[in-house]
Amino acid sequence: LTSTDVTTLYTCPSATTAVFKSILVSEDSGNADTITVTITNSASAVFSIFKVKAVGANTTVELLTAPLVVEEAEILKVTAATANRLHVVASFLEIG
Repeated sequence: LTSTDVTTLYTCPSATTAVFKSILVSEDSGNADTITVTITNSASAVFSIFKVKAVGANTTVELLTAPLVVEEAEILKVTAATANRLHVVASFLEIG
């Protein structure tokens, strides 16, 4: 993540449901940091999935312990506490 702005990771398309199996966050600058993950629904309501989740220096963290279902028009967003420290990779299946 190149900034501390809210960044869209995924927007679920029309007539689709996505099942996220993995969200990996890695820190490679040698400094511990935090990440916030939210879902915004079609009515623009924001729900916290992870609020200021710690990521240790030079580590990778798997955020999910069970699948996360994202429905049509929902938006998965991530926010780093510090720019240029965290990388986010997600693995998901779209069902349409």
